Amino acid sequence: MRRSAVVVALALGMWQASPALAQAPAPAPYAGQQLRDIKALSAEDALAYTEGRGMGFAKAAELNGYPGPMHVVELAEPLKLSAGQIEASRALLLRHKTEVRGLGQRVIDAERALDMAFAQRSVDADSLHRLLRDVALAQAEVRESHLRTHLEQTALLTSAQVHRYDELRGYAGAALDKRPAPAHTHSH
Repeated sequence: MRRSAVVVALALGMWQASPALAQAPAPAPYAGQQLRDIKALSAEDALAYTEGRGMGFAKAAELNGYPGPMHVVELAEPLKLSAGQIEASRALLLRHKTEVRGLGQRVIDAERALDMAFAQRSVDADSLHRLLRDVALAQAEVRESHLRTHLEQTALLTSAQVHRYDELRGYAGAALDKRPAPAHTHSH
């Protein structure tokens, strides 16, 4: 009992001796982000959108046996792709990157409009709803482009190539072995 009284007395003494510590604000996790051009997007996020990076948007496809063209082209040799498959995969990747970069710019523009409405104190309930819908739609279109591209890529591969892709990417295992093959894959 005596020991706990000493601990309490020491703690109380430290608190009384340092009132500034007792009233110090909690660390702010957003400190510094107020300087961003668009508060909700880091420079890295904005760059990823403008470059058409994956950003995890296609995980539902990638991790369920629907390969993406970038990695398929990188793995062309171990996947034993035909010249036609390589050409079609490269064309798909180029088409996708062109599309998703434009869509990514729409996300940035929508986030900028939302940020500006708050910065200018011009936001109200109606404009907020419209601005958020614009952001969400732009984000959904980016994600749809990534996922649709995985569907299109999978249709260019055989089931054996999809299985090999999963192995090469480190996804193979009991859960994948029990999974049905993706629909619409062609075979040679």
